[in-house]
Amino acid sequence: MDCASCATKITTALNRLPGVADVTVGVMSERLTLQLDATRTPREVIETTVRKLGFGIGPKVSAAKRGLVLPTEAAVAQEEHLGHDPSSHEHAHSGEAKSAETATKPEVISDPGHGGPEHTHATDPADRDKRWYQTGKGQLVIGTGLLLAAAWAVKFFASETIAGWAFVAACIIGVAPVARRAVVALLAGIPFTIEGLMTIAAIGALFIGAAEEAALVVFLFAVGEVLEGVAADRARASIRALGDLVPKTALLEENGTTREVDAAALIIGQRVLVRPGDRIPCDGEIAEGTSGVDESPVTGESVPKTKGPGDPVFAGSINAEAALRITVTKAAEDNTISRIIALVEEAETARAPTERFIDRFSRIYMPAIVGLAVLVAIIPPVTMDGDWNTWIYRALALLLIGCPCALVISVPASIASALSSGAKRGILMKGGAVIEAAARTTRVAFDKTGTLTVGRPAVTDLVPLGATEAELLAVAAGIEAGSSHPLAEAILRRTEEAKVAPLPATDSKALVGKGVEAMVGGAKAWVASPRYAAEMQALDGLGIRRAAQMEEDGKTVVVVFRERQALGLIAMRDEPRPDAIEGIRQLKAMGVSSVMLTGDNARTGAAIADVMGMDHKADLMPEDKVTAIKAMAASGGVIMVGDGINDAPALAAASVGVAMGSGTDVALETAAAALLRNRVTDVAAMIRLARAAMGNIRQNVMLSLGLKAVFLVTTVLGMTGLWIAILADTGATVLVTLNALRLLRYNPERED
Repeated sequence: MDCASCATKITTALNRLPGVADVTVGVMSERLTLQLDATRTPREVIETTVRKLGFGIGPKVSAAKRGLVLPTEAAVAQEEHLGHDPSSHEHAHSGEAKSAETATKPEVISDPGHGGPEHTHATDPADRDKRWYQTGKGQLVIGTGLLLAAAWAVKFFASETIAGWAFVAACIIGVAPVARRAVVALLAGIPFTIEGLMTIAAIGALFIGAAEEAALVVFLFAVGEVLEGVAADRARASIRALGDLVPKTALLEENGTTREVDAAALIIGQRVLVRPGDRIPCDGEIAEGTSGVDESPVTGESVPKTKGPGDPVFAGSINAEAALRITVTKAAEDNTISRIIALVEEAETARAPTERFIDRFSRIYMPAIVGLAVLVAIIPPVTMDGDWNTWIYRALALLLIGCPCALVISVPASIASALSSGAKRGILMKGGAVIEAAARTTRVAFDKTGTLTVGRPAVTDLVPLGATEAELLAVAAGIEAGSSHPLAEAILRRTEEAKVAPLPATDSKALVGKGVEAMVGGAKAWVASPRYAAEMQALDGLGIRRAAQMEEDGKTVVVVFRERQALGLIAMRDEPRPDAIEGIRQLKAMGVSSVMLTGDNARTGAAIADVMGMDHKADLMPEDKVTAIKAMAASGGVIMVGDGINDAPALAAASVGVAMGSGTDVALETAAAALLRNRVTDVAAMIRLARAAMGNIRQNVMLSLGLKAVFLVTTVLGMTGLWIAILADTGATVLVTLNALRLLRYNPERED
């Protein structure tokens, strides 16, 4: 499919069938989804109807090439892959799907979950590599071009009378497949199609004696369709490229031997060998080996991460250094790349308000132009004694101006390009509605823990009082050894970094709300709160004042002490993420204000917010965050950024909920958008991309409507004719699509 009118034809025709509901057609993904009551309309009728409209249809092709599940229940959701039927001259592109007659017979396999068969990939992938002249549409261009050239040859080297008949023959032969589609669409209840208008214009031109121009228009129409197909296929290429990131084969290890298998056939629990330089074929967990893993194909993160046993890895990532043995944790259809592709494709259904408005406008626009063409053909000859042939000719040219293809494709082409551009950089947005809302946003709310901060406390200050730093850490680490408390883990990490050996400790026990005590070096020692240390007469006035000062800075302070003797203070804080301050600065430079919503106390919240340079609200329960989001949303759109789990209610309440997460299920499913690289700077990048997309859409709308307006006036005034009119239509569609493709090269990380 090359333009939105293709989707409209399919949607309208299928909605008229009994037992069919919720028909959705994705232009860029070439996918049909519908609810079907198979007892009222068999599946075969759906396929036949689509093929009659001139499109190939086959089982769904997922990123894992897994196909379409076809349940046997009466009312089911079905999904089909649409493309051009290469056996007919269609509105096609170089990546057509084979028709049932030419496709390989689908393999039927068991599907216990649904009790029905599943069809595997039924389309020859080689079709995607066809040159334009190998497609049905390309062959129509060649055929009509040869016919037109032959007619001109007859005109110049023989008689003009014979040439006239040659032009008539060229026109009729060239317009025949177009007329057939127009008739099918008319019978399906779709009277206003470009094929119908083209057929009327061509036949009308023959009747008024403009056979040569009619043949030229048919040829230009075919050329325009080829150009539309090439442009549309380029827009889809970036999405297909995501699927190519996952290798087709994997080295499976079984019973001590290694063999090459289809990567799509890997099942959970199997172990694969990934050699240095190879792409990882599955989502999994490292069982053996340590290596640098380049995750840029998945998350856009350019710096390789060192990963070892127990660490997760994503399909499509590149193993940079040493051999890894990986245990498969997700089936091919559920790996991160497959989910990203599915998200980008499904995002087409979340239509932007602008797209819905243009769709409604186009439904009025085409009939209005047809009505105007009728008036142009009749009124001047009747009221002003105009020449019938002249005004009928102008009316026919107006008909060709009436197709709104360029206008209708202006939004989905830009949206698809923006979604694909974002996906390559780990920025996932679920549809045009999200893009439009993000572009309008002037305020962003952030969760603190795990979003603006690292999510775990780190030691920020060591204040020795009665011991050296090394002695302070040795005692504290001995007491905290084995504890899983976040503060204990922070102390143990700092001790390890300082290369200090913890002192042996025994009889460790927790003092609820106070701290921990243990026997260290034959005497009792404590790691406890300043208040408890003061109660135990181990902390004097100077130590109390120093602890209070650090607590004012939003830090958590513990005292390490023995009987009536303080060894020192350890201050900890969940520190800001390295990129958080820069991310907030970029938002401010874009005119977007930021606010931090946190459940921490006001003192801690204020300390972090001051470092960031942003507003804050503290001591918030989850329901308080929702209330705060709704209050901000009342005065304009607001983006909420959180971890996708604890902040789910606030994410749902925001205009756009954004989940931070490295390819996790939650990050891909919970919110309206997801940032796979876990970078706060990507929030600004997402808004830049959304604004660029909306700017691109405005350009496309102005371009398509501007060209239509200009040629509508020049056609009525007789300054332009049929062949210019068809160039205006197809040319505008191509220009709009190519303009949308510029978003594929747009870098949202670069500040304007």
